[in-house]
Amino acid sequence: MTDIDKTAGPKDTPPAGAEAIKAIPVRHYGRYVTAVIAIAVLFAIVYAFAQGKINWHAVPDYFFDDRIMTGVGKTLLLTVLSMLIGIVGGIVLAVMRLSKNPVTSAIAWFYIWFFRGTPVLVQLFLWFNLGLVFEYINLMPVYKDYWSSFMTPLLTALLGLGLNEAAYMAEICRAGLLAVDEGQTEAAHALGMSHGKTLRRVVIPQAMRVIVPPTGNEVINMLKTTSLVAAVQFSELFRYAQDIGQNSGAPVEMYFLAAAWYLIMTSVLSVGQYYLERYYARGSSRTLPPTPWQKVKKHLTTFSSRKVTA
Repeated sequence: MTDIDKTAGPKDTPPAGAEAIKAIPVRHYGRYVTAVIAIAVLFAIVYAFAQGKINWHAVPDYFFDDRIMTGVGKTLLLTVLSMLIGIVGGIVLAVMRLSKNPVTSAIAWFYIWFFRGTPVLVQLFLWFNLGLVFEYINLMPVYKDYWSSFMTPLLTALLGLGLNEAAYMAEICRAGLLAVDEGQTEAAHALGMSHGKTLRRVVIPQAMRVIVPPTGNEVINMLKTTSLVAAVQFSELFRYAQDIGQNSGAPVEMYFLAAAWYLIMTSVLSVGQYYLERYYARGSSRTLPPTPWQKVKKHLTTFSSRKVTA
């Protein structure tokens, strides 16, 4: 009696006399045409800028100028301080917005409605000119002075950018808090944890996975929005570039210089955002995707091993 191999599957080899099927990939001619058009447009733009009446030598001459470097430092400082105000204020507003107390919830809703509904530049001018409403600020024995002396350009910039950012961060934080399952909160309360401790130990750490990506985008956006504070006489990168351009007779060239510095800073922040997102994504997936550096190392190792084998 012949034994039948039940584990054996169908043979991969075609039957005798049959020809193997040769797969021919479909040619996408539209992709080739689109690529050629895109490259032609890119070369045309580069050629137009190269032939334009722009003194490109002025850009490297002032790229590391002391005033430009001072502006870069002030831009970064203003970004960090404004984001700190925005993040702290956003967390408080998000908790107020989700509160069962109708008064605190309504106040948070009105704040978000007002600051998200008016442009940042308008808010900066409002803070700068509130001396028409409050002639002086009086903090009793601590501080007393005229509003025009109290509201310096730096304070105006921090209030205008930070308080506006708090409205956006409130919605981001609220979305992150709502993304955490209610069972987590109920389990924490069943263990005897208070509401505040539940937020700090259970809810917020899990909500960070949802909060971090849009917060990184807000940081990059804040870095670029700092250029608006030049309107209220605060000197940062854009204001210093404007001053140098007016004095050197190369205003357009200094705009390109400022744009290059903004690109450098936003690129560095994007790298930091990428690794921060990986850090908070550790609990959401078993294996994280490789970083760009890990991909490069893998390709280099594969290439070297093939070379040795050959």
